Amino acid sequence: MDLLEEAVMAKLERRHAPAAFPHVLGWFGEPWSPWAPGRAFRVEDYVRDGTYVLHAELPGVDPDKDVEITVEGTLLTIRAERREEYTEPHRCEFRYGSLVRSVTLPEGADTGHITASYDKGVLEITVPVPEAKAQSRRIEITHG
Repeated sequence: MDLLEEAVMAKLERRHAPAAFPHVLGWFGEPWSPWAPGRAFRVEDYVRDGTYVLHAELPGVDPDKDVEITVEGTLLTIRAERREEYTEPHRCEFRYGSLVRSVTLPEGADTGHITASYDKGVLEITVPVPEAKAQSRRIEITHG
């Protein structure tokens, strides 16, 4: 083999070297992934105009097969599972994981009318919440 062939082979070997250790290199991208070990997926929730809204980041899942939403009393639970397989001629790699996250619904939430939708990796759950009438009163301060 001449020097040019050796240089080309060395370059090719370096280009394919990361595939030899995908689990090690995958660690660098994992800390921000909701599917990283020991992580829970991110949620944001708020009440607006008499509706409790919860957004959950669940990228890469099929909401019909991989997501389950349940409510028991005032506890809303989201379960998600991701299965991913990647196959090449000389190796196969797969990732899988299950996540569970529960939130307590606001007082008076109408659990009989919960709706859920999924768009571009974000699950949105809405729950009607009757607006409480704010009652204001002055609190006396005692001394001694």
